Amino acid sequence: MTIQGVNHLFPRSAFVGFDHLFDELDRVARHANDNYPPHNIVKVDDTNYVIELAVAGFARNELEIEVKDRSLKVKGKHENRGREYIHKSISTKKFERTFRLSEYVQVNGADLTDGILAIGLEVVIPEEMRPRQIDISTNLRGVTHDNNNTLSGESQSNLELLLEEGNSPSNVAASSS
Repeated sequence: MTIQGVNHLFPRSAFVGFDHLFDELDRVARHANDNYPPHNIVKVDDTNYVIELAVAGFARNELEIEVKDRSLKVKGKHENRGREYIHKSISTKKFERTFRLSEYVQVNGADLTDGILAIGLEVVIPEEMRPRQIDISTNLRGVTHDNNNTLSGESQSNLELLLEEGNSPSNVAASSS
């Protein structure tokens, strides 16, 4: 689907505060056909991933990896080594690849081996966002729960005062709800 098709189905005027999402979808659509350098995204386990980029012909000093604003940017700029090629089909053209990272994804490092640049990623969810077990106890920090639907001492005293003032039990029930 083209950018115009997306904008027709989901007009920006119908969504307030979603500009960042539409900008991201536009960016993805514009770069959908960028295939250089070829890459893999490998799921190692539930929290670890590896991005592998085929960068044959690039030396370590010709590659740059940067993380900024939840974006992982990999740049490559090959330095001409003065070779004369009779046939050249291994591409060493300049490139820039950007990968958007989820909120809790951290880059752990990178390695260049046999023409493959491997970048390690890990999803690190903060402790306060992780699921946790709740213990069932008999006391909720001083709040008591009465299964017999009887009134506590203070509520019982308030009810007695209202009844003494001449209120009927039905009026007291209506005013307390």
